[in-house]
Amino acid sequence: MSKCDKYKITSGTKEWADTNVNCYFGCSNDCRYCYAKKMAIRFKRKTEKNWKVMIPNEKVITKNFKKRHGRVMFPSSHDITLKSLDNCIIVLKRLLKAGNEVLITTKPNLSCIKKICDSFTEYQSLIQFRFTITSINHELLKFWEPNAPSYEERFESLKYAYHAGFKTSVSIEPFLDKNPIPLIRQLSPYVSESIWLGKMNYIRRNSFQGHYKKYYDLIRENYSIENINLILSKTQQITECRINLKDSIILILSKYSEKK
Repeated sequence: MSKCDKYKITSGTKEWADTNVNCYFGCSNDCRYCYAKKMAIRFKRKTEKNWKVMIPNEKVITKNFKKRHGRVMFPSSHDITLKSLDNCIIVLKRLLKAGNEVLITTKPNLSCIKKICDSFTEYQSLIQFRFTITSINHELLKFWEPNAPSYEERFESLKYAYHAGFKTSVSIEPFLDKNPIPLIRQLSPYVSESIWLGKMNYIRRNSFQGHYKKYYDLIRENYSIENINLILSKTQQITECRINLKDSIILILSKYSEKK
């Protein structure tokens, strides 16, 4: 797709990869909007309290992978952290040695990204990074993604991977800033592939009481049709990289179109 093909309708995670691999249960980032966390709690695999305790999945870590059809997303339900890095590298090495194309998805820790880039230079053509960078606002990041790396660290990770010659892309899903254009403009010079824009899903109003209610209200304002249309009009001026809309945004636009 050329840069003039500005928006591409998505179809969930299948737009990103054909299969996924995870080697830990739980995620220390403990993001408030995490779908994997909600499903783990719902099916009693984890609790609200112990979700952030990452437990290695030895069955996956010791597995010998074969070549899979299409692209593999790694990981999809936990992150690559300093504590999980060694086992994540073991799994990545086996996936790549089997000839798999891998989409590495992470809220990046700079030390982890440096180690991955340095460890897999020979597999550079099989790797694309997709860094989740949702805001430039420290307060919003600390509330929604309490244990994830700071914006500055994620930005430095993106730059490091880009300058190391790896394919880079960014997921701004969910976008936490009412106006994500300044974020997109800062990131886009270091994105070789695309930037994905999406909304927050799976949040309930009654989960945000007292002082926390303001965060819920701010998020609802972000995803009004008026604000989304304003954002899309401004992205027309961004030519450095492709902007893709997640299906969560497409759904809002289609519902609004049906009502007109």
